[in-house]
Amino acid sequence: MAHIKDRPEDFIKKNLKGSLVYSLGLSVFAFFMIDMLEKPVYYLIFIFPALFILLFLMLLKSPMTKISKRRRDLDREVLFAGRYILVKIHSGRPLLNSLIDASQSFGVASKYFKELVDDINMGTPIEKALDNAMKYSPSIKFRKILFQVSNSIKIGIDVSEPLSNTLDEISQQQMVEIQRYGKKLNSLSIFYMLIAVVMPSIGVAMFAVIGSLIGLSELAGKIFYIILALLAIMQIVFITIFKSARLTVNL
Repeated sequence: MAHIKDRPEDFIKKNLKGSLVYSLGLSVFAFFMIDMLEKPVYYLIFIFPALFILLFLMLLKSPMTKISKRRRDLDREVLFAGRYILVKIHSGRPLLNSLIDASQSFGVASKYFKELVDDINMGTPIEKALDNAMKYSPSIKFRKILFQVSNSIKIGIDVSEPLSNTLDEISQQQMVEIQRYGKKLNSLSIFYMLIAVVMPSIGVAMFAVIGSLIGLSELAGKIFYIILALLAIMQIVFITIFKSARLTVNL
């Protein structure tokens, strides 16, 4: 699903080597920081293995990240891809020719159809090629389309009607996802206004008033810099949350 050509054992070896190199580099940087701060050098005994384990676990998760990205890209165009095939079939094109046309069209979905067509051109029966495409597809919605095509071929019925019903089902499902996303976005927006706008504004105003009364003018500059840094971190966190919650739907 992640399109990683390495065998599992080769992938793990590569990650071990990468983790070792990166952790050594970061340990050298940590050594200079420890020396600058005049801390004991034996801290590196704990820092190096911690960095190595953390980096190795992060690299092991890279296939899941790639699968998630491919799923989002495919889900964004799954309706367009299904409708494209449906239009070709309704126009009188055979199923195989429709798949070939889809593999030569624009968009992300064309790459997945090209893999399917290449598998068929290599001599794989179309039913087996569709089963392989379903097995390694990162998108559940795309699997539904391929399943209807494969099932229609095996049963020997016209593919247009079950494919049309599946596309209507996916469209309704995406409408529900849009409604859920709207409610989630409203909650996030309210939470953002409270945590990142209202509370910092009131807090800074109260600190300025109380600080002037009790004579914290010398520390005020440093505290304001700390508050500014915390606000910047908070903005980055909320931007990341909004990006991760963004819906990948194209009706």
